This record gives sequence, structure tokens and C-alpha cells, in this order.
Amino acid sequence: MDQVMDKSVSDSEINVTGTYNKTPPNYVFQRTKRTREEMDDSITDQLADIKANMEKMMTLIATNRTKQVTEFQEINTTLKEIQLSNNNIECSVAFLAAQNEQFKSKIDQLENQLKEDKKYILLLEDKIEDMQRGNRKNNFEMKNVPKKNNETKEDLVEMVINLSHKIGCKIEKLDIKDIYRTRGKNSEKQNTPIVVETGSTLLKSEILNKGKDFNIRNKSKLCAKHLGFKVQEDTPIFLSEHLTQKGSRLFFLARDQAKSNGYKFCWTSYGNVYVRKDEHSPIVIIRSEEQVHQLILKK
Repeated sequence: MDQVMDKSVSDSEINVTGTYNKTPPNYVFQRTKRTREEMDDSITDQLADIKANMEKMMTLIATNRTKQVTEFQEINTTLKEIQLSNNNIECSVAFLAAQNEQFKSKIDQLENQLKEDKKYILLLEDKIEDMQRGNRKNNFEMKNVPKKNNETKEDLVEMVINLSHKIGCKIEKLDIKDIYRTRGKNSEKQNTPIVVETGSTLLKSEILNKGKDFNIRNKSKLCAKHLGFKVQEDTPIFLSEHLTQKGSRLFFLARDQAKSNGYKFCWTSYGNVYVRKDEHSPIVIIRSEEQVHQLILKK
């Protein structure tokens, strides 16, 4: 029952082995050898593939390079345009800056010229004001005098003569060089001032002083009846200097500010306007509206 272990085929059994099937067992692999020609063809094909791939890569690289060169040229062109534009802008800015300096210099010159012109205008205005005051130095005004129907210069002269008799400063017709009623916005309805030009400054000053004295001495102040009126007799009348337009404006403002700021005195003399705080304060001559406004600051 014991089985005899297989033995290796020995040389003595060569003949026996020769009788076996030459087909190798299934577990034995045979290596097929490639011929040299087949190997050469395979290498050639691989090289051809590599060459083709390299050519494709070179073509792609060349295409990309051409594209990059084109893009670079476009970018370079754009940069040059931007640089040119920047240069133009810099030139424009430099031109505008230079022009601005010219304008600034011109404006400075014009401002200086304007200041000089203002000074010159003020100088001319002062000269004109002095001339107007000089032309009016012999004049005085009668204000709020009722207007007669068909009023004539003879009527006005008669009023002045009657007034002079009442205040104690008798004058004659020859003492009156000219007389007229000023025009207003509605001369027919308004009692516009009457301007009287006398023969001298002394006579004018005497009439004004006598008029003030009359109002101080009498409870019944100067009114229309003192000029010879038979109607509207109690209409108050006022005597004053014949001021220029500027003088009238300054006098109006000065009186208003004098009252508001406790100034006891505000008057005119020879066309000028004066204010005084009290009997112990200095007399101040008002020459401009700015000076009047300074009274507010001294309140």
C-alpha cells in the first residue's frame, strides 16, 4: 500500500523520457523572442511619435510666442500712447500753471489798480463835496412850508422877509440872490424844502441863529403864520443849512446814532456835521458813514 515516491528521470531512462510528449506543461511559460527588425521598427515608430509630439509642441510654442509678441507690441503701443498722453497732460498742466501765474499777477495788478482808483475816486468825491459845500455856504433851507396855489418866486421872497421880521433879523429883497422850492417825487402834494441863497455867509448864519433863539424864547415855535400864511397857520416850519446829498445823509445817520448812544449834541455848521458826547467831550467832525457806524462800537 505504500506508494513509491516519484524519482527523477535518470540518464539510464533517457530512452524512456524520449517517449514523453514534447509539449511543455501548462505551468511553464515560453518567452517569444522578438526579431531585430521588429525592434528596429518599434523604435522607429516611437521616435516618429516623439518627433511628431515635439513638432506639435514647437508649433504651439511658436504660435504662443507669436501671440505674445503681438500682445507685447500692442501693450508697447498702448504704453507709448499713454506716455504720449501723459506728456501732453504734463505740458497742458505746465501751460495752465504758467497761465495761472500770469492771471494771478494780472489780478494782483488789477487789485492794486482798483485800490488806487478807489483812493482817487474818494479824493475826487471829497473835492466835489468841498465845491458843493462852497456853492451852498450862503444858503439855508425852510422845510415843511405849505405850498401855495400857483406859487411864484415873489411869494417865496415875501415869506422870507416876513420870517426875518419875526425873528429879529430884518433883510431886504436885495439880500436874497436866489430862491426856489426843490422838486420832490410828488411836488404837487408835498411841502418840499425852499432853498434861499443870501448875499453872504454871515447873513445866512445870522438868520439860522435868530431862528434857534426864537424857538428857545417862545413856546410857540416857528410856524406857517410867521411866514404870512392865513391858512394852515400852525404848520411847523424848520430852518437848516442847505446840505449836500452826502451831508444830509451823514447828518441823518449821525443824529440817529447820537440818540442811540447817548450823545447830547449833533449839529451842522458850514456844511459839516459834528457830534459831541457832552460838554466835557471833544467835538468830532463826521466825514463818512463808516465813522458814523463807529459810534455804535463806542456805546
